[in-house]
Amino acid sequence: MSYADLMSAMLMVFALLLTIVILDYREDMSEYQKNMEEKQKQIDAVTNVKNDIIAALTEEFKDSNVKIEVDSQTGAIRFPGNILYDYDSFELSKSGKKFLKEFVPKYFGIILQERFKSEISSIIVEGHTDKAGTYINNLALSQNRAFSVLEEIYAEGFPKFPEQELSKVYVTSNGRSFTVPLSNNDGTYNAEKSRRVEFLFRLKEDERIEEIQKLVNDN
Repeated sequence: MSYADLMSAMLMVFALLLTIVILDYREDMSEYQKNMEEKQKQIDAVTNVKNDIIAALTEEFKDSNVKIEVDSQTGAIRFPGNILYDYDSFELSKSGKKFLKEFVPKYFGIILQERFKSEISSIIVEGHTDKAGTYINNLALSQNRAFSVLEEIYAEGFPKFPEQELSKVYVTSNGRSFTVPLSNNDGTYNAEKSRRVEFLFRLKEDERIEEIQKLVNDN
């Protein structure tokens, strides 16, 4: 075999190997693309559920006499702490108890309705304080405030509502001290807004979707 024939044979082998590599690469990329599309579909499905819940909450409370804020991204319900408590206290005021009697049945009626309840992982009542005082004192205050809400909701004298027993499967309370302050529109700290209670919900797929979203974004 001449040198030219040897080189031709080597080129043919190289071309064949290159073709195989390209085909394998295309197949791998096709499979990768399918996986990414499937993950995006999962993200979209959960996002649609969350958006539907947020829309329902916004519609329900848009005409409330109390300044109730529905976070358009997370669905967290926020209302000022002075609606429920006196300053530096975790004992519910009379007006606070009245507010909960009006608010709670409507909130759980939306969150735990038939089309949403199978998607809900947990419902969190979360207390927040301003920056006055120590972290530990405010942590205790925020936790006690959140817990006092649940004490009231499940007290014997609280008016019964359809989802009351079912809600016990989902509900928990939490306190964040002053670690999640709120700001004015110009970015400056707002102590009054920071003193608040929030009702939040998490979907069963939230944590998994967050992991998938990170993978999608990284790639």
